[in-house]
Amino acid sequence: MVVRVPERRFDDVPNFDYEPRYVDVGELRMAYVETGGGSTADENEETFLCLHGEPTWSFLYRKMMPVLAERGRVVVPDLIGFGRSDRYEDHDEYTVEMHYDALRTFVEELELRNVTLVCQDWGGLLGLALSAEQPDRFSRLVPMNTGLPDGTQEMTETWHAFAEMVATADDLDIGMLVANGCYRDLSGDVVDAYRAPFPDDQYMAGARTFPGLVPQSPDDPGAELFAETRDRLAEWEKPAFVLFAENDPIMSDNRDPLRNHIPTASEQPDIWIGEAAHFLQEDAGAEIAERIVDFVDQTASNSET
Repeated sequence: MVVRVPERRFDDVPNFDYEPRYVDVGELRMAYVETGGGSTADENEETFLCLHGEPTWSFLYRKMMPVLAERGRVVVPDLIGFGRSDRYEDHDEYTVEMHYDALRTFVEELELRNVTLVCQDWGGLLGLALSAEQPDRFSRLVPMNTGLPDGTQEMTETWHAFAEMVATADDLDIGMLVANGCYRDLSGDVVDAYRAPFPDDQYMAGARTFPGLVPQSPDDPGAELFAETRDRLAEWEKPAFVLFAENDPIMSDNRDPLRNHIPTASEQPDIWIGEAAHFLQEDAGAEIAERIVDFVDQTASNSET
């Protein structure tokens, strides 16, 4: 069964006055918001594709969108099962393949080109895989607090505890999950905004299942996709800027291996975002967006010389 979140759930979401738009990705609608850019489509225009992960939605990027919009078009979708996007009620419908195919269809339907990928958490897994498969669409990569688990990695005890809790908790509070993953305190209306897409457990299948989709063995679904992505990114020649938070207990160990794996990443500043945790877009959104714009300006200038 496909379910759709009532629009009234988003009436009180603060500082996010973007009109939702929708793309059909098979039998489901994928929602997105957009800002910046010219009045007509231009394949040479800078396009920022911003991808969230577990268990957030496009609202996560609200502090970054105005800064990025000064430099180009900003497109921020909600993954299937999150935000305003449609969702399956059946947990078994959620697979790596489903999420990946939906994102690929979304990007192809919007005919996105000259894309700077800004991605975090599961948005990184899916976005990096797509950019590696369709490099002609992507000009730059900005992976943040993410990784490429191909089933050979060892997950931390913290991650295993999180995955178990999300899958089995009787009363899963998405707002508190996000709040606990931030370095800075969130206001009550922001915590409620993260709860908005999840009226009750009927709507939470995407959030419940995402951690369990991380491949734990090379034989698991998705492991081959991410292994192929790793191989392709080892030969990536376009600019890449790996940008991680200092205080992320789950993903920080992935930062150096990812930065060393992508050949061009070492050409960019070797920095950590201070006073920021897993949801670094909440903790330091404006700072991160300014660093990304500087990265785009520098690499665009270099490509012209």
